[in-house]
Amino acid sequence: MSLTRHLVIFTRWPRYGAGKRRLAAEIGATEALRFQRTALSLMLRRLGADLRWTTWLAVTPDRSGPWPAQFGILPQGQGNLGQRMARVARLPPPGPLLIIGSDIPGITRERVAHGFRALGDHTAVFGPATDGGYWAVGLRRRPRFMAPFDKVRWSTEHALADSLANLTGSSVALLDMLEDVDDARSFVRQRRQGLLDTHFARR
Repeated sequence: MSLTRHLVIFTRWPRYGAGKRRLAAEIGATEALRFQRTALSLMLRRLGADLRWTTWLAVTPDRSGPWPAQFGILPQGQGNLGQRMARVARLPPPGPLLIIGSDIPGITRERVAHGFRALGDHTAVFGPATDGGYWAVGLRRRPRFMAPFDKVRWSTEHALADSLANLTGSSVALLDMLEDVDDARSFVRQRRQGLLDTHFARR
């Protein structure tokens, strides 16, 4: 039986003064809000219509929106990042699941497809980020659900290593390393590479 692939985009409702606080402190709240809206819009255009997977939005606040009607909406709920990802990862119907962040302009359809292909032979996959965290985590979710999110030092350079330690003995694949946008320097680098331009949405 062929199981549906589930792509889950973790995102926050773009609102002035909410989220991306470090970035906002360096480039201003207005520009940070513009980045949030642009990055999410481009990502949905790039990935949301691909028929190889079903796209979901895992949102916070839980009661926010309106969100685009063509996507399933999953409330993140309360807790730290790991608790919220573990909760959301259990919600979609059976099938491999890949969670990505909405602040990684370099994510492409081919990188997502590569993640799902890797889940055919591995319990989990991770997309490493340049800061020691990760831009993607994929879970096969069968024959049993395994969440690698306990005792992880979130928002530090140890996040990926801690998550991998939770899966010791399991088969894990690593994807390409990408950069998330958390500060002015990463923002400028992504913009100079054209990753925030509308033409990149076609990739």
